[in-house]
Amino acid sequence: MSHQSLVPSPSALRLPVAQIRQVFQPGDVERKLARLQDASSQREYEALRTVYERMLERGPERFQVKPSGVPDMASLYDQLPNFTDVLDDVKRHVALAQDSRDGLEVTPMLLLGPPGIGKTHFARHLAELLGTGMNLVSMSSMTAGWLLSGSSSQWKGARPGKVFEALVEGEYANPVIVVDEIDKAASDAQYDPLGALYGLLEHDTAQCFTDEFAEVAIDASQVIWITTANDERGIPAPILNRMNVFAVEAPTPEQARAIARNLYQGLRAGHDWGRLLDPEPQGDVLDLLAQMPPREMRRALMTGFGNARLAQRSTVDVSDLPRGTTGKARIGFVQ
Repeated sequence: MSHQSLVPSPSALRLPVAQIRQVFQPGDVERKLARLQDASSQREYEALRTVYERMLERGPERFQVKPSGVPDMASLYDQLPNFTDVLDDVKRHVALAQDSRDGLEVTPMLLLGPPGIGKTHFARHLAELLGTGMNLVSMSSMTAGWLLSGSSSQWKGARPGKVFEALVEGEYANPVIVVDEIDKAASDAQYDPLGALYGLLEHDTAQCFTDEFAEVAIDASQVIWITTANDERGIPAPILNRMNVFAVEAPTPEQARAIARNLYQGLRAGHDWGRLLDPEPQGDVLDLLAQMPPREMRRALMTGFGNARLAQRSTVDVSDLPRGTTGKARIGFVQ
């Protein structure tokens, strides 16, 4: 799936793809498909047959990110100054994989912090750095555990889960999967929405992950897991113990101004119309933007750019920003 990042990712940050990995065994799929032939007249098996045929059509081989060296991440540190500890951890994992035959493995991570500090924004940047794209699973609206692990083909409307789709339909053996707001997962006595994660977050058991719809073993051991949460109290201890937990602080006012400035320059550089606008934002514009979460900064800047051009000005003024954008502090930001 395609996601638009808040800031264009410099091509220098891309990690080269240099090896291939099988994510399933074709023989397993062929045997499953053969068993369905006797039930060819039963319509309930049509979806399952389509999935098996699609797997064989695509084949089992996927690219796996293989770093040739530690990339220059300086611009990420500038863009995400309150994620320094997380970036340091990623850098360590990349360093381990370089100059070896091993692929890149990243310990599952939990980004813990208040709303609006850019946790999902960071995940998108990391996916861009690795070049594998990002698959987002939002737990805040998820009431069924099968969203991750698939639902039994015996159920009406059954389908494979997000992990299966990312590996079978995607191009990579180690995609980034973001489980957003994991602390808001709803659960009941019948099915735990987080149940699949107990095995998926463990390297050994993830090697033979079985989606409940397809019932074919999938190698999910290389998936790069990023989870986000506002409050760790809503997360079961066995899940927490499987991840590196990073308490992400809200950016200081100075850091927030730096984020806003980088965002201004990134948006300007990423569009041809940017040449018609000043290369540096006004100080009072930065002061105002610094009080917003990154996702609001982008919207406000795009409005400001448009209003400046309507007025045939190269300078974005505070008055160009959306109405209702005031000096009031926003949730999650340190003053």
